[in-house]
Amino acid sequence: MFNLSQYFPITDPTLIFFVVLLIILFAPIIMGKLRIPHIIGMVLAGVLLGQYGLDILVRDDSFELFGKVGLYYIMFLAALEMDFEGVKKRRKDFITFGLLTFAVPFALTYFMGTSLLGYAPIAALTLGCIMASNTLIAYPIVSRYGLQRKPSVTLSVGSTMIALFLAIVVMSAVASAHNGSGGIMFWTWFIVKIVLVCTLLTIIIPRLTRWFLRRYSDAVMQFIFIMSILFMSAAVTEGVGFDGIFGAFLSGLILNRYIPHLSPLMNRIEFIGNAIFIPYFLIGVGMLINVRVLFQGGEIFAVVAAIVFFGTFGKAIAAYVSCFLCKLPLSSGHMMFGLTSAHAAGAIAILLVAMRLETAPGVKLVNDDMLNGVIIMILFTCVISTIITEKSAQGIILRDKDVANEDIQDDDEKILIPMKYPEYAEYLVNMAILMRNPKLNRGIVGLNVVYDDANMPKNQEAGQRLLEKMAKVAAAADVRMQTQVRVAANIANGIKHAFKEFQASEIILGMHMHQEVSTKFWGQFHQSLYNGLNRQIMMVRLVQPLNTIRRIQVAVPSRAQFEPGFYRWLERLTRMAVNLECRIQFHGRGDTLQLIKQYVNNRHHEARADYAEMEHWVGLPKLAASINDDHLFVVVAARKGTVSYKNALERLPDEIEQYFTGKNIMILFPDQHGDSMDEMTFAQPQHTEEKSAYEQLAGWLTRLRHRL
Repeated sequence: MFNLSQYFPITDPTLIFFVVLLIILFAPIIMGKLRIPHIIGMVLAGVLLGQYGLDILVRDDSFELFGKVGLYYIMFLAALEMDFEGVKKRRKDFITFGLLTFAVPFALTYFMGTSLLGYAPIAALTLGCIMASNTLIAYPIVSRYGLQRKPSVTLSVGSTMIALFLAIVVMSAVASAHNGSGGIMFWTWFIVKIVLVCTLLTIIIPRLTRWFLRRYSDAVMQFIFIMSILFMSAAVTEGVGFDGIFGAFLSGLILNRYIPHLSPLMNRIEFIGNAIFIPYFLIGVGMLINVRVLFQGGEIFAVVAAIVFFGTFGKAIAAYVSCFLCKLPLSSGHMMFGLTSAHAAGAIAILLVAMRLETAPGVKLVNDDMLNGVIIMILFTCVISTIITEKSAQGIILRDKDVANEDIQDDDEKILIPMKYPEYAEYLVNMAILMRNPKLNRGIVGLNVVYDDANMPKNQEAGQRLLEKMAKVAAAADVRMQTQVRVAANIANGIKHAFKEFQASEIILGMHMHQEVSTKFWGQFHQSLYNGLNRQIMMVRLVQPLNTIRRIQVAVPSRAQFEPGFYRWLERLTRMAVNLECRIQFHGRGDTLQLIKQYVNNRHHEARADYAEMEHWVGLPKLAASINDDHLFVVVAARKGTVSYKNALERLPDEIEQYFTGKNIMILFPDQHGDSMDEMTFAQPQHTEEKSAYEQLAGWLTRLRHRL
């Protein structure tokens, strides 16, 4: 008779990996039909197929390896996506929530352990440490809804690290005191090691990252480098006697500003983690859970109920009290409770430490009821956490839904990128990705124009290869790119005709940098292009990757606010600064800066913007001393005959070559078409003040010039 059980449990690594992939594939499908968060499906699949369920899979070394990598990934992504500006503004809130989410469940669980379960104080302390810590099991749900930068999420991530840190410190103190090794020298050396490691990583990683990203643009090499930093940091913190997840979290914090959220590199990091490592970790957690003990009688059911209730109730109190103290909406309190109520990795780490301790010779500190109770607790808290986080994420989406839909519909954004040289093309594509509005979900246009001469076939083929490569770069950031290789007798005319065909809104192109092509500053066609096209043109010279830029400095001419394209370029530059998480500083006249500040505060309050008075445009060379190699210097220029044009702009090429050699430069020509004010409602905030007589006159003169 055929016996199917002889083939189980599966021990072949190939089949194990195949079954895991099937779980990762079908868990979201099945859970979606049942309207249950798919993360629960991963954990339940591990329970069902593991040694305590149907015993189909063996928890081999791959679950240990990938599970640990998955945990590091969760903490790394959480730190990578944190809003540093939100952290700075809410420092007190972080400390408040971190202390409460540790202290309240710790105290309640300790009281429950000694009073209700009759545990010894040292066992109750261990249980308190387990329930005071938490693991961000439900964080992938937050990522899926795009809520990583919400205050409630940022507070939850920060408080998780505070609570876990305190729990491990307390557990280390308990273990050291129990073993008789916890003296002053032990704790002094322990603190010195932690401070030393954090300081060294904070100093070394940024310098190493800037050096590597400036020299190597290959996508695979960049990804491997980031992963190396992640696991090096985890290994170093483990080496000094602390958990590796702190190293993973710290490396994410340090690399936060070097990996823009809307970048191909970030897309690759999230994809690999969410596709393989994090699901592997969740399945592995499920395989540790033995549900059978609930049906074996004894005190186990009471132990599980007491641990789950008091630990979860403590997390709920901490979350909602912190929500009230931080003056956040109730839906944010739900999110804070959901994210901080799950226990997995931290609980297991503390449990493993406690299992090595003995209350008496031959008597373990952790008895079977406590061990099984903690393991079952992990399942219940994971389920509670994912359900509450899913519901609260939906509530926050509805609460904060965008009310400016008509603004989005009126925006004509479509960025055209003429490109020729492979070494600069990727910089231009990345800049367009950082400037585009993701809510519109519009693609960008890549263009290569070749001369109609004897070398046309060869140049067409090279242009097509370049555009295909850049389309892959855009696709890595989940951005569509239309491409066209165009033949023209005149490069500028070819770009202008393509601009009209694609109905583009603006152009990003590289500045002339090849001496063999032309010795003039503007190159062969740039001047013809901005004189013959009255839409926004951004000419860029980048000497290093955008994600290593620390500050954007913008020189704004007087009366720039009267140009039709004022709010378009302001929107693009501010959006890029927000995505790069770098500072942006505007230099200009007081009346212009006032409007810029009003717009930034209304539309991009999270931007780190500074404003500096620059009374006269002749002061432009004076700014050279403040422009560092890792700054982007933007000059808002103007075409002749426009309101903000000034004769000093004629000296711009000479000044740039003399004072800004080797710097990152952008020369920006705003929209100049006379009727564009009516078309720019997306970019313009509503002003209640009436226009000045001077502004009305300037607008009338501009329209008259175009009619003539």
